[in-house]
Amino acid sequence: MKKIFLTIILAIAFVAPSCGHSPKVQESANTETTDTPKVYWYKNISSENLIKIYEALGREAKGKVAVKLSTGEPGGHNFLQPKLIKDLVQKVNGTIVECNTAYGGGRSNTESHLKAAADHGFTAIANVDIMDAEGETELPVKGGKHLTKDIVGKKFLNYDFTIILSHFKGHAMGGFGGAIKNMSIGIASSNGKRLIHSAGESTTSWGNPKQDDFLESMAEAAKAIADHCGENILYISVANNLSVDCDCDSSPEDPKMGDIGILASLDPVALDRACTDLVRSSKDHGKIHLIERIDSRHGMHTLDHAEALGMGSQKYELIKLD
Repeated sequence: MKKIFLTIILAIAFVAPSCGHSPKVQESANTETTDTPKVYWYKNISSENLIKIYEALGREAKGKVAVKLSTGEPGGHNFLQPKLIKDLVQKVNGTIVECNTAYGGGRSNTESHLKAAADHGFTAIANVDIMDAEGETELPVKGGKHLTKDIVGKKFLNYDFTIILSHFKGHAMGGFGGAIKNMSIGIASSNGKRLIHSAGESTTSWGNPKQDDFLESMAEAAKAIADHCGENILYISVANNLSVDCDCDSSPEDPKMGDIGILASLDPVALDRACTDLVRSSKDHGKIHLIERIDSRHGMHTLDHAEALGMGSQKYELIKLD
């Protein structure tokens, strides 16, 4: 860990995104704090750096390890590529885990979901486990406004450690998809997904909730996962192929801005905030499309609610590793 703190630490001061967010970046050397979460960042996206950023977190994935990522809807192409993640997944002897979708499409049942995973190359690098293939289970939500429980794939309980390996990008409903979306909707069973989308009203319908209620429900479901895992979880996000659309879209819009890099943290709120901050502070003019998607869906409210629930902090130290 000593090597990490010889790198440049960027301390970020924040203002609300509605105020025309432009992060003030202050450089300092050999700075170490104990109360502010750290977000590590490699601008260069590579298999080697994916392993290095995992190691920088200082939390070893032990036991039976679940690697939660999106296997990508058939027809889509922006999902994290198996070639990129292979070395990390195999280093931790991980199993790629998913749950079936609640919107139809090519991953709504286990058979078609496993076929999509195979077609996209994931079964060639690791075992793939559809966690709600044999049913579902409930995790309590503490302090939620909308949810009292999170309904997840039953086989999630088989794992000792979870790596939330997310593709950061836009999202048609949430504004953006990052760690919190991946661990909430991603680990929820089909019924659990409907419960989140309906803001706790139904497991059979998405309902018609207010937008903020849906966003808050995502945060609450994510907190149930974080509480269940305790310290046996970590978060890595790859900000590439920055489409305004999710990997659950079978025909996503092409990215308009360039890649940002690999980011990682032990705090999912800090990680998602860092990804959005780097989009906003980018000099890439194409960022306007992604920012519009985030703000038009009030996407930052997810982080406000997650922070209020005690999941993490939107203030952080950004540690640049390359």
